[in-house]
Amino acid sequence: MDSVAFEDVSVDFTQEEWALLDPLQKKLYRDVMWETFRNLAYIGSKWEDQQIKDQYKKQGRNLRSYLIQRLCESKEDGQYGETLSRISDPTRTKKTTGVKPYKCSVCGKGFMLHSSLTRHIKSHPGHELDGFRYGEKPYKCKECGNTFSYLKSFQRHERNHTGENPYKCKQCGKTFIYHQPFQTHELMHIGEKPYQCKHCGKALSSPSSLRIHERIHTGEKPYECKKCGKAFSCPSSIQIHERTHTGEKPYTCKECGKAFISRTSVQTHMITHNGNRPYKCKECGKAFIRPSFLRVHERIHTGEKPYKCKQCGKAFRCSTSIQIHERTHTGEKPYKCKECGKAFSARPAFRVHTRVHTGEKPYKCKECGKAFSRLSYCRVHERTHTGEKPYGCKKCRKTFNYPLDLQIHERNHTGEKPYECKECAKAFISLENFRRHMITHTGDGPYKCRECGKPFIFLSALRTHERTHTGEKPYACKQCGKAFSCSSYVQIHERTHTGEKPYECKECGKAFIYPTSFQGHMRMHTGEKPYKCKQCGRAFSLRSSFQRHERTHSSQKHFECKQCGKGFTLFSSLNRHVRLHSR
Repeated sequence: MDSVAFEDVSVDFTQEEWALLDPLQKKLYRDVMWETFRNLAYIGSKWEDQQIKDQYKKQGRNLRSYLIQRLCESKEDGQYGETLSRISDPTRTKKTTGVKPYKCSVCGKGFMLHSSLTRHIKSHPGHELDGFRYGEKPYKCKECGNTFSYLKSFQRHERNHTGENPYKCKQCGKTFIYHQPFQTHELMHIGEKPYQCKHCGKALSSPSSLRIHERIHTGEKPYECKKCGKAFSCPSSIQIHERTHTGEKPYTCKECGKAFISRTSVQTHMITHNGNRPYKCKECGKAFIRPSFLRVHERIHTGEKPYKCKQCGKAFRCSTSIQIHERTHTGEKPYKCKECGKAFSARPAFRVHTRVHTGEKPYKCKECGKAFSRLSYCRVHERTHTGEKPYGCKKCRKTFNYPLDLQIHERNHTGEKPYECKECAKAFISLENFRRHMITHTGDGPYKCRECGKPFIFLSALRTHERTHTGEKPYACKQCGKAFSCSSYVQIHERTHTGEKPYECKECGKAFIYPTSFQGHMRMHTGEKPYKCKQCGRAFSLRSSFQRHERTHSSQKHFECKQCGKGFTLFSSLNRHVRLHSR
C-alpha cells in the first residue's frame, strides 16, 4: 500500500503569496492545516508497520517545524503553541474516549473535531467562530449578483460565466469546472466503480452518487422547497427548482443570448447551434450530449427496464419516467399554467402548453422557414420536403411519416376498431374518426369557425378550413404549380403526375388515387350505406351524395348563376344551366 505523504495533503504558500492573504484567509488556513496535522498524527499512532510508522514520525516533525512558522504568526501564539506541543509527538498521542474538546459558544454542544464545530456553528446565523461571522457573504458576483461566504467558492462560481474549465481529462479531452466531478469522470475510463447499490446491483464511482441513487429505491427526498413544499432527492435538483420561483437564469447562451436555469439546459440548447453530440449508440448510430442519455437510450435495444412501479408493476427504462408515471396513481399534477389554470404531471408537457399562450415556436424548418412549438413536429414536417417515411407496414409495405399513422393503418389488416360510439354502436379504427363522427350526434366541437360556425375536433383542421374563406393556398405542386390549402391535398394531387394508385380493391382489383374514392367503392361490394337522411330515411354510401340529397329538402340554393342570378341546389344543375347562356 502506498503511504500518504505530507505533500499530498498540505497547501504551501510562498512568502509573497502569504503576504497577499487577508487575516480571515490566514485564520482559515491555520484551522485547516492544524486539523490536517492532527489527523496525520492520529493515523501515525495506529500503524502497526514500523517502517510506515517511522515515516509518519518524520512527516510529523517536518510538519511541526513548518507549521510553527505559519501558525505562530497569529496573535493567538499561545493557543497554537500549546496545541502543537500537545501533539508534537504522534506516537504519544492518545485518543481519549468520551472527551469532546470543541464546544459551541452559543448552545454548549461538544464536538470531537474542529470541522464538526465549524459545520454546526452555521446553524446559528450571525454568530462568530474564530473571528468569522457566519451568515455574512462578502463576495458578490458582478454577473448575476450571487453572494458567497468564501473566496474559493466565489472563484469557482465565476467559472460558470467565464466558461473556464481548468480540469481536462487526458483520455477523452472533456473539461470540468470542479475537481470532484473530474476525479469521478476519470474512474469511468479505468472502469473502476467501487460503490455498488444493494437494491439493484448498479455500480457507481463515488459514495455521493451511490447515496443519491439509493434514494430512487427508498423514495427518500430530504431536500424540500420552502416556497411550494416540493421535495427532491438531490441538493442540485432543489437549487435548480428554486430558480423557477426566483426567476434566476444564470446560464446564458453566448450565441443567441437565451438564458437558462441549469447548465444541462444550456448544453442541450447549444446543440441547436453547433450540433455537437459526442456519445453515439453502437446499434443505431444515434448521438447524445451526455453519457447518461446514451445509457438510457441503449435500453431500447437491450429491452432493460430497471425501474418498476410498486403500485401496478409497470417497468420503465428511465427513473424520471417512473416518477411521472407514479403521478397517474397519486393524481399529482405539480405543473400548473398561470394563464388558464390547466395542470400537468410532466414538465415537458407543461412547457409545450405554455407556448400556446406565448405563441413561441422555437423550432424552424430549414427548407421553408415554417416554425413549430415542438421539435418532434418540426422533424415530421421536414419529411414532407425529403420524402422520408420511416415507418413501414409489414403486411403491405406501405410507409408512413408518423408511428401513430402506422398503428392506425395496421388495424385495416387486423380489423381492430377500438373506438365505439355509445349512441349508435358504430366502431372506428382511429380516435380522430371517432371524434369526427361524434359531431354528427352532438353538432358541436372544441374549435369553431368564426365565419360559418362549422365545428372541428382539431385546431389544425380548423386552420385548414379557414383557408376556404381567406383563399390562402400555401402548398404548391412542384410539377404543375397548382396550389392547395392543405399539405395532404398536394400529396394526393402529385399522384396524378406519378400515376400512383395506392388504394386497391381486393374484390375487383380496381385501384384509386384517393382514400375517399376507395372507401366509397368498397361500399358497393359490402352494400353499406352509412349516411341516412333524417327527412325521408333514404340512405347513401357516399357523403357527397348524401349532402346533395339533403339540399333537395331545403329551400336554400347554394349555387348561383353569375349571369342571371338564378339559384340551384346542385352544382351539376348550375353547370347545365350555364351552358344555356353559352348557346
